[in-house]
Amino acid sequence: MAKLNKSGIVLITIVASLGGLLFGYDTAVISGAVGALENYFIGALETDKDLAIAAIFQFKVIISICVLALVILFSSFLLKFFSKSKAYLIIGLFVLIGGAVYYFQFLTLPGVLTENLKNSILGFMVSSALVGCIIGASLGDNVANSIGRRNGLLIAAMLFVLSAIGSAYPDTMNIFFGDSLSAFIVYRIIGGMGVGLASMLAPLYIAEMAPPKIRGKLVSFYQLAIVSGMMVVYFVNYFIVQGQTESWINTSGWRYMFLSEGIPATIFFLALLLVPKTPRFQVMKGNEKDALKVLANLNGPEKAPGVLEEIKKSFGKKKAHWLYFGGTVVVIGLLLSIFQQFVGINVVLYYAPEIFRGMGMETDASMLQTIIVGAINMIFTVVAISTVDKFGRKKLMMIGSAVMALSMIGLGFALYLETTGITALMFMLFYIAAFAMSWGPVVWVLLSEVFPNSIKGVMAVAVAVQWLANLVVSWTFPMMNNNSDLVAMFNNGFPYWIYGIMAILSGLFIWKFVPETKEKTLEEMENIWVSK
Repeated sequence: MAKLNKSGIVLITIVASLGGLLFGYDTAVISGAVGALENYFIGALETDKDLAIAAIFQFKVIISICVLALVILFSSFLLKFFSKSKAYLIIGLFVLIGGAVYYFQFLTLPGVLTENLKNSILGFMVSSALVGCIIGASLGDNVANSIGRRNGLLIAAMLFVLSAIGSAYPDTMNIFFGDSLSAFIVYRIIGGMGVGLASMLAPLYIAEMAPPKIRGKLVSFYQLAIVSGMMVVYFVNYFIVQGQTESWINTSGWRYMFLSEGIPATIFFLALLLVPKTPRFQVMKGNEKDALKVLANLNGPEKAPGVLEEIKKSFGKKKAHWLYFGGTVVVIGLLLSIFQQFVGINVVLYYAPEIFRGMGMETDASMLQTIIVGAINMIFTVVAISTVDKFGRKKLMMIGSAVMALSMIGLGFALYLETTGITALMFMLFYIAAFAMSWGPVVWVLLSEVFPNSIKGVMAVAVAVQWLANLVVSWTFPMMNNNSDLVAMFNNGFPYWIYGIMAILSGLFIWKFVPETKEKTLEEMENIWVSK
């Protein structure tokens, strides 16, 4: 029996985990800086009318460029679903109707900093990285097949470093057309592109490098690394603000939060130089000798030729049209991604310190509570990894939906009745635990299982839609939470009731439409969709 190269596999696991850790780090680093960013950027607009007019114009330009990029990306997806004539008709109608709404409801707004526009700018500033995530995830497949999985991750690492420095010092690093607020948003979008690429390429790199016996463990470990990255940045943010004045945090503290990402990003880049390109990519480019060397190093010289033949055979399998199995499987995959975000998880992860401060806690205390949120998230992700094959996907997801619904509705009432403190914290922790053991990791398991191999490309659309749904939720939260009319009526409870309703709908969706994939082969999954 040929022995596996454990040291080589450990190295691959560490490198891939850094990709996942940075994924979690970048998406959560904003959480500790929201209040300071609002004070530093939005506060300046409230006191300077000319600056506000210029910022609103630049905001419209940035949003328009982002919308155009997203329309192009999703148009390319539609062309893979439908015939050219039908796809162009759908695109044309969407552009015509959506363009008219966008023009009259947004572009023609006067350059006056109203409450809604201020909250919109804040929401987009916090969630702008998600635009980059959509772009990065959408381009991931093309990057993987053109320059390779490892080289794509090297680009992601460089984007992480550039974003860390640029987001920390958008005023001195401003090489763009606008003010420092616009520069900050652009650098966050650049970092988001790194996250999007990592979210596609890191799991792909692991899956193609790992021997079959331990592939499941390594992919699961990557999911754990994402929440570990969130946990790490919560600690970093806490130690940065500990004992500091509010004034220092608002002027300098937030910069160190973003700059701190440069350290793991640089380590990630250097570590990637030590690992090889995947055998599958080597075969794709005609480098069979190099592929065989990597396979022999990881699987042993006896097994390597057989694995190489399997890889070569896999290229002979034809890819089917994305609607080959009908629209049901596609809609189910997209709705899994949408509901995962519409239950409000990233509102908690991004805005946790602000939510806790809204409950009357001091800055240090709110950051400490955020660390507790991160710990619960990590612990119950481990619970999910250890139970998903035992209890099944549907059962975990429906339990998660029920607990999330009760927790979010309860949190909404705690805020509405102004009975915050330990009650509100417990509702939030129950919510995090429920999500972490269900909709967090299990959605990724389902997405990898429900799509038959011949239409696996649809997963790129599902991932892009997931980031888009994340953007919508993160962007709209400040609009609901900071709206003076809604606050007067509901004391900040309103948005949490919305997420509670979404959790109820998510549970009904799983119960009614999603098949159980536990212990089913991919061929059996194909038969489910063929029979429908």
